[in-house]
Amino acid sequence: MAYWLMKSEPDELSIEALGRLGEARWDGVRNYQARNFLRAMSVGDAFFFYHSSCPQPGIAGIGKIIRAAYPDPTALDPQSHYYDAKATAEKNAWTAVDVAHVKTFRQVLGLGLLKQQSALEALPLVQKGTRLSVMPVTEEQWAAIVALAG
Repeated sequence: MAYWLMKSEPDELSIEALGRLGEARWDGVRNYQARNFLRAMSVGDAFFFYHSSCPQPGIAGIGKIIRAAYPDPTALDPQSHYYDAKATAEKNAWTAVDVAHVKTFRQVLGLGLLKQQSALEALPLVQKGTRLSVMPVTEEQWAAIVALAG
């Protein structure tokens, strides 16, 4: 099993919404490196759900991958914010995965708190200039964050 961190703006999909839904499609990733990370995911992999672009950014909970990478249908939908005019049903550069809710943390682990943890100094999230919406997490980083969450 691999570990990941995936960012979502809460008004797009929040950990609370995923908790209510149970499962959802994770789509709209439009960065090639982040897309490649989606393609590397396997069913059963776990991820930290990170709320971004909001008043309190941080890790809000845990999810798991329930369907491995497949072509992102939002790229083909002209009504979607993530529409890609170059994409076709035969050639779609973008990827989605399906995810399920595992746990909502009692409180969001804020970015400031995460940056203070020496065990997380190599985590791309806390490094200056890293803006990826999907990134790998090592087993040690995973354990450190789970311990922070209690």
